[in-house]
Amino acid sequence: MSSLVARLPLVPASFFGIVLGVIGLGSTWRVAHQLWTLPSAIGEGLMALGILIWAAVLLFFVLKWIVSAEAARAEALHPVQCCYVGLAGVSTMLVGVAVQPYHHIAALCIYFVGLVFTLGFALWRTGHLWRGGCDPAASTPVLYLPTVAGSFVTAIGAGALGFPDWGKLAFGSGLFSWLAVESVLLHRLYTLEPLAPGIRPALGIQLAPATVGALAYLSVSEGPPDMVVYALIGYGLLQLLLLVRLLPWILEQPVSAGYWGFTFGLTALAGSLLRMVLRGDTGPAATMAPIVFGAVNLIMAALMLRTLWVLVAGKILPPVVAASAPKTAT
Repeated sequence: MSSLVARLPLVPASFFGIVLGVIGLGSTWRVAHQLWTLPSAIGEGLMALGILIWAAVLLFFVLKWIVSAEAARAEALHPVQCCYVGLAGVSTMLVGVAVQPYHHIAALCIYFVGLVFTLGFALWRTGHLWRGGCDPAASTPVLYLPTVAGSFVTAIGAGALGFPDWGKLAFGSGLFSWLAVESVLLHRLYTLEPLAPGIRPALGIQLAPATVGALAYLSVSEGPPDMVVYALIGYGLLQLLLLVRLLPWILEQPVSAGYWGFTFGLTALAGSLLRMVLRGDTGPAATMAPIVFGAVNLIMAALMLRTLWVLVAGKILPPVVAASAPKTAT
């Protein structure tokens, strides 16, 4: 048994971000199939791949709590890594959305389990933050994950599963959580020391609130695209340009699994533009949609290949017995 434990990979909660990127891309291909009659098999294949990755990451994540509970607790209390734990619920809700076309009841059950975990973790983590005593230097874009990402994906799932009015409540929760958290993050980025190279890839998450918010808004609304979704896309494009401008600085950290933080925001941007065109937009969204869709697919393909190579080389996952516990939050 001990030899088996020694060979188990210590999967970090941040790996759930891979699920968000792959299922996000699959969802975009589903819309592309509706809009341009592109092969449906690509979108469904990506959805299946995302579900398989989710199942594998979830299995190892649960095993970590069983065979190395100390390391798992340390991760959950870490001032930065803790927020990735919320992605376990967020990714589960997205799996429910992926399953929806095939079995509505199963999709509802999976979505509900993810929703309960997401809400519970968001309340636990945010309640901890509200008590104060946190190091301002630990404020990074991962703070968006528990409440902002959780709420917007709740809205996306609610819309997909036939509960758009409930999704509107979740959209409001995500929107105002985003505005509150962003003020804290920008103050930290503007006034404190630069982010260390190892944490800079987390800046990719900065793209997600606006673009995932746009996708959430489209999921719970009807009719032609309006000023609200255009405003969200516009802010998302500004964040994207800022990230491109900072890319040489961010890339001082070698490309690794941390760069999956970019992917959910990128796929949400492509998916939102395609949905706007599908709903009758003939303006800027129609111009940008094919360009962004193509670029996002190229980026995702490159990142998938890079991640696969790193995994095969064994450079991401240390064995449980070799892992050191991260510094816990005060």
